[in-house]
Amino acid sequence: MGSPVSYSATATTGCSKGVATMGIYVDNNLIYVGNGTTLNTKVSIAPGSHHTVVEEWDYCGGASYTPVAITVNSGAGVWVASPADNSNVTSPVSYSATATTSCSRGIASMGIYVNNQLNFVSAGAKLNTSLTLTPGTYDTVVQEWDYCGGSTFQHRKVNVGGSSFTNLQASGGWTGYGEFAPNYDICSSCGSGVTWAMNQGVTSPSLSGKAAKFSIGGSTPYADVLWTNPLIGDFSSQGMPDHAHTIIPNLHNFTYDIYFYSSSLELSQVLEFDINQYFNSMAFTWGHQCRIAGGHEFDIWDNANRKWISTGVPCNPVDNSWNHLTLQVQRTWDNKLQYHSITLNGVTRVLDWYFPPFWVNNWYGVTANYQMDGNYKQAPYSVVVDKFSLMYW
Repeated sequence: MGSPVSYSATATTGCSKGVATMGIYVDNNLIYVGNGTTLNTKVSIAPGSHHTVVEEWDYCGGASYTPVAITVNSGAGVWVASPADNSNVTSPVSYSATATTSCSRGIASMGIYVNNQLNFVSAGAKLNTSLTLTPGTYDTVVQEWDYCGGSTFQHRKVNVGGSSFTNLQASGGWTGYGEFAPNYDICSSCGSGVTWAMNQGVTSPSLSGKAAKFSIGGSTPYADVLWTNPLIGDFSSQGMPDHAHTIIPNLHNFTYDIYFYSSSLELSQVLEFDINQYFNSMAFTWGHQCRIAGGHEFDIWDNANRKWISTGVPCNPVDNSWNHLTLQVQRTWDNKLQYHSITLNGVTRVLDWYFPPFWVNNWYGVTANYQMDGNYKQAPYSVVVDKFSLMYW
């Protein structure tokens, strides 16, 4: 058969409560789930022989299935393995697809459009990436272009769940603190040893028309400046104090997304990007630092042992260009910190490293941090930040 492959099925059960859902597996990967006792859908499957299974799950915890072996014919087209059409997803959204063509020279590239805007392009006949999308409904298109001038595509409507704070660089609530080696305790009035400024409403360079310029200087080598913003809970700058403590304990996923621009990045020892969650005397600090003068590599923060750990992930932001950084983290069901992935300028590295939390008292909230570190001579430099968002669910 050709792709997309049509599946039509019904299910029954001995459970008095009935059938809850039905789904389709392709080569042991669950690619479709629908509610109820009937299933009628089309699934894009790459050419070749596949082991597929249609399965039902009932409300009593039981399940039954029927295997269906199929062979999908080759031909020109795009086959999207994920996401499923009209699916409910969380950000970043994973896209996996392949393409074939009748052009003898093959596929040149594949790309993803989001609401008619080209968001991602990669060379070749395979595509595997994640897109950071704020909560909402999107019409996305996965398209291929071949070397003969031909092109085919597949639509994928996705519903991105969760909530987000957007354009945080333009928000109120930011407070800056200086820090001195070797202990790096914060100070709000640090004298001339470290100086800083934050200027909002920057229009050039800017992506949104309301960027913010962060600057550091001073006379003490290796001094740092931390900017922090309390978003939810204690001292919330976003009108979300969470007095009933019903929001923060139920948050498990965070995506930190930021664009930054500088003409003097090599003067930076480190740029740091943090998410913090505090409740029930536990502190979860997902700390990420990009060592620039310090070695062009990402480190992550070990909460329990209070130290930085090298990830081996390169960090090479580009001068005089917008750099896009996305960090995805999670608080697991047993209250461990999970560092899932780091994406810089379209290149994603998955870590899935886990650490225990740190124990604190008298703080309840979610905060976002941005930090700049001085080098061996505390050379002054500035970084413009734009389209800074934090997604949470």
